[in-house]
Amino acid sequence: MNPRILIVEDEPKLVELLNLYLESEHFETSAVMDGNLVIDTVANYQPDLILLDLMLPGRDGLSLCKEIRQSSDVPIIMVTAKVEELDRLLGLELGADDYICKPYSPREVVARVKAVLRRHQKNEGEKSNAQQAIYIDENTYTAKLDGHLLELTPVEFRLFALFAKTPGKIYSRQQLLDLIYDDHRIVTDRTVDSHIKNLRRKLHAIRPEHDLIKSIYGVGYRYEDELADSTS
Repeated sequence: MNPRILIVEDEPKLVELLNLYLESEHFETSAVMDGNLVIDTVANYQPDLILLDLMLPGRDGLSLCKEIRQSSDVPIIMVTAKVEELDRLLGLELGADDYICKPYSPREVVARVKAVLRRHQKNEGEKSNAQQAIYIDENTYTAKLDGHLLELTPVEFRLFALFAKTPGKIYSRQQLLDLIYDDHRIVTDRTVDSHIKNLRRKLHAIRPEHDLIKSIYGVGYRYEDELADSTS
């Protein structure tokens, strides 16, 4: 089956152009022009990659990217006329895999699509290797690493489960606060740092040769499973 590309773009001429170039490279395409229709279309169409415009009628691309990332790791390439560094950093922090600025060459878009899909397939293979060494039971709050039981607090467990499911993904402190506290209580960034420190210590006791949770200066944290890198 040909890879499915969802084009989220409100300019009909660009949609037609992207359709033409992508289909000539044997991609299957579908298009959405209204931000309010994106989430349902993603659920029904199940794309292999999303080309997501930032400025859309109904809902903006950043909020859509954030919501999609809560339930899916489908590759997302953001397409926008905004070139400011802050916009680029925010888009990638929310989970975008790549970023293309308008005006662009359709050939460049196709090349980026192919590159992101290759990288995603490679990451999926690495993730599969890493997950063989990780056991997580969310019903009993049981977690193991390399066969060793991890004595985690509920918050540490939720952090570990989140990181283990999305290795390589960068999370800001605010994203982690939103995802690990279901009751949306008011807590500070220092609280996240404290939980990360304790989780790191427990993981390091099992894998002393690796630092599995990396600090990304000025952004947040990323989980990198060294076992996946060494076995891929």
